[in-house]
Amino acid sequence: MPTREGLVVRAQSGFLVVKTDDGEFICRLRGRLKKDETEGDIVAVGDRVMISVNEDGSGTIEQVLERKSIFSRVRTGIKRDFRQILLANPDQIVTVFACAQPEPSLRMLDRFLVIAEKQHIDAVIVANKIDLVSPEQAEALFGIYSQLGYTVIYTSAKTGQGVDALRDEMAGKFSALAGPSGVGKSSLLNAIQPNLGLQVRSVSEATSKGRHTTHVRELFPLDVGGYVADTPGIRSLALWDTEPEELDAYFVEMRDRVANCKFSDCTHTHEPGCAVRDAVEKGDIALERYQSYLRLRFEDESEPYMDDFEGNQPEDDLKVP
Repeated sequence: MPTREGLVVRAQSGFLVVKTDDGEFICRLRGRLKKDETEGDIVAVGDRVMISVNEDGSGTIEQVLERKSIFSRVRTGIKRDFRQILLANPDQIVTVFACAQPEPSLRMLDRFLVIAEKQHIDAVIVANKIDLVSPEQAEALFGIYSQLGYTVIYTSAKTGQGVDALRDEMAGKFSALAGPSGVGKSSLLNAIQPNLGLQVRSVSEATSKGRHTTHVRELFPLDVGGYVADTPGIRSLALWDTEPEELDAYFVEMRDRVANCKFSDCTHTHEPGCAVRDAVEKGDIALERYQSYLRLRFEDESEPYMDDFEGNQPEDDLKVP
C-alpha cells in the first residue's frame, strides 16, 4: 500500500490529525506499532510520520520517523514511570514570565532551563509586561540569564515593545510555549498574529477543565512560518531519566567548574575544595541560581539540606523543599 509523509498537528482521544501535501487526514495508529515495547508515547504532536490512506478517507500511521528532539515529562504510574512526549521535534522552548503582576518565579524558570539543557533544546526567555516596571528593574530580574548566554526578549503586548523581535525568533521554528498563568501569553500571541492566542487558550482551557476531560494537544501554524504548541505548567514537569548527581551539568555556569572540584562525587553542598561553592562565594555564580540547584538536587530528599552561606537570605528561603 503506498504511503505518504506528514506532520502530526493534533492529538485527541487516540485520533491524530496528520497534515500532508495532499491535505489533512484523521488517523489511527497501526496495531502492530502499539505492540512494540516503549518507555514513552509511540507518537506525539510534532512527529513526522508515514501514513496510508483508507477507502473511507481516513488514514493509518504506518511508521513514526526518527525524532531529532523531544520535549517530555515524567508521568508516574502504578507499575512504572512513563515518558509523556509534550512535543516532538521542537526547535526551542519559549518560556514566558511577567516582570510584574504576577511576580516572576525565577526558580520555576530555572527548572525549565534545566529541562531544556537536559533535552538539548534551545531556550528563549520572554520577560513580558515590561510596561509595568522600569528598564532597570527588568534588567535586575532577568539580566543574569543574558549573561549566561540565553536569549532574553523584553516584551509588552500592551505597547508592542519586543513583539517584532519575538515574532522573528519564532519564525520558521517549532516552538513549545511555556509559562505560568496570568503572564500574558495569549495577549502576546495575539500581538504576534491576530486570534492566535485565542486559539491556543481555547485548547488549553479544554484540556484543564477536569480530571476526565479529553486531553487535546495541537500545533498552531504561524503566518511567518513554523508552529507553536502550548505545554503544561512547569509544576507538572519532571526530568526523565536523570540522576541527582548529574544535575550540575544542566546549570550552564556550573558544568565547566565541576571538573575543578576536589572530589569527583562532589554534591556542591559541604565538601572542601568545591569549585562551585567557591564561585558562589566570589559572586561568579548567583546565589539564587545556586539555591535553585539545591532545590532540584534535593527535592526528593526526606530531610532538606540547609545552606550554610551566612547572612545572604532568610533561613526559611535557604531550605530545600
